[in-house]
Amino acid sequence: MTLRGWARLHSWSSLACTLFLLLLCLTGLPLIFHHEIGHLTGAEIEAPPLPPGTPMADLDRVVAAARAARPGEVVHYLIWEDDPAILRLSMAPAPDSSPEALTTVLVDARSAAVLGEPRDREGFLYWMLRLHTDIFAGIPGKLFLGAMGLLFVLATVSGAVLYAPFARHGDFGAVRAGRSARLRWLDLHNILGVVTLSWVLVVGATGVVNTLAEQVLAVWRADQLAAMTAPWRGQPPVGAPGSVQAAVAAAREAAPGMDIFFVAWPQTMFSGPHHYAVFLRGDTPLTHRVLTPALVDAASGALTDIRPMPWYVQALLLSQPLHFGDYGGLPLKLAWAVLDLVTIVVLGSGVWLWWRRRRGSAA
Repeated sequence: MTLRGWARLHSWSSLACTLFLLLLCLTGLPLIFHHEIGHLTGAEIEAPPLPPGTPMADLDRVVAAARAARPGEVVHYLIWEDDPAILRLSMAPAPDSSPEALTTVLVDARSAAVLGEPRDREGFLYWMLRLHTDIFAGIPGKLFLGAMGLLFVLATVSGAVLYAPFARHGDFGAVRAGRSARLRWLDLHNILGVVTLSWVLVVGATGVVNTLAEQVLAVWRADQLAAMTAPWRGQPPVGAPGSVQAAVAAAREAAPGMDIFFVAWPQTMFSGPHHYAVFLRGDTPLTHRVLTPALVDAASGALTDIRPMPWYVQALLLSQPLHFGDYGGLPLKLAWAVLDLVTIVVLGSGVWLWWRRRRGSAA
């Protein structure tokens, strides 16, 4: 392809996605610091201090406390928070209720006392998250934003191709002084785009992967989960699931050295009609996002299968912390925020340069 062709590709792929990329950059900025914002505003529920060495409560007591807080509802998921003193329980009116019907109860993992019910579907951060993930359009909105992410990656690659000849014949990163404002902004646009090239490609590619979460999990359910639950196919669902504490103990015995991430109840999205699905993860920073599901018979408490997630699910799981930069603490979050702001400048200057060029051509 000629440079003229690359220039056209860069211009039109950029223009097609810039408005939505600006939206994603602006909404993604506060989401990088969602834990810190929740803590400062008091929106996050915290566990009270207890004496060091206080033992963890039996998980069946924790579940009973959540059920007492929301009578008539059933548990879908039991999730271990980043704070080990807090357990998150997702509940709904029925085992097969949709994800939109889920409510959250936080329980102290040591005393089994209910801490409260966070308002997950309201407030500033919730609106930012919805705008960032699906622009309030559900799965079609996610897929549309994924397409915009692909265009963004294409615009980034084509921009790097266009900058290569300029960099070979001049000083890398040079901003031509004494020239018109348009040329100065063109140089700044180019150098900022090249400097942030790797970060933009990582964030853009992981964002595209994240928009496919529902489709990836649907493939896993139809493939791996169906194979793990095949011997029970055709049997009626378990009536009253047994001890979740016993299910977790069976999974821990099968995978020593791993931590529990969450437990899915029978008939939910991540399990079959007859099993608890206990999802384990590594206890090191490198393996913390790598999940291994273990199926435990909900009636007998016996482990029936355990196997690692396939590569396509692992790619999804690893893309999520990369996208928001939440795997390296506050310093990495600050770096992500600076790069996000620089990307906003690149996007805005690109639109301004295109408009000035069109205006000049018309004149």
